[in-house]
Amino acid sequence: MFVAITGSIGCGKTTISNILRKHNFIVNDVDEWCRELYYKNDFLEMVIKRFPETKVDGKFNKRILRNLVFDDVKKLRILESIIHPYLTKKLLDCVNDFDDEEIVFTDVALLYEMGWNVYFDYVVLADVDYETQKQRVMNRDGISGDDFDKINNIQMKREEKISKVNMIIDTGCSKEELENKVINMIKEIKKWKR
Repeated sequence: MFVAITGSIGCGKTTISNILRKHNFIVNDVDEWCRELYYKNDFLEMVIKRFPETKVDGKFNKRILRNLVFDDVKKLRILESIIHPYLTKKLLDCVNDFDDEEIVFTDVALLYEMGWNVYFDYVVLADVDYETQKQRVMNRDGISGDDFDKINNIQMKREEKISKVNMIIDTGCSKEELENKVINMIKEIKKWKR
């Protein structure tokens, strides 16, 4: 059974994923897959070809790329057209690799934006109120409120996600409470599977 853990930036997907790993579940991390891409020369060549301004003194500059795509939705779509085919192939490889596991989780922020919901049996939304989300991201990433809004605004709206998922976990609680919620989530998924 393939379960997606989704939610906007700063909503607690990583914390839920870490609890699941602690309980010996496999959790794929799509953000990690994205980070791995930036160590692949063929990928960087494609990015630099489409965004030549990201090459500074002979080296690729990721910060320039980030600023370009967060300020221009058309440029973001171009970057996604380079990244998404790689990620989809990686996901499909995982579906085959872990086919004999009872439950496999995947931490994926842009589940619906990429049309990946079709690959999952069950979807859990990590959710928290806007102010908590914003403060978490600003503190964690050292960014401004405006930068947070740029990132948050390119993701599907919270209300729309809520209407699509099987389960919502409010992460605005202590780690102990959240762990209990995750344990209950696992029980629910196992019951649902039957």
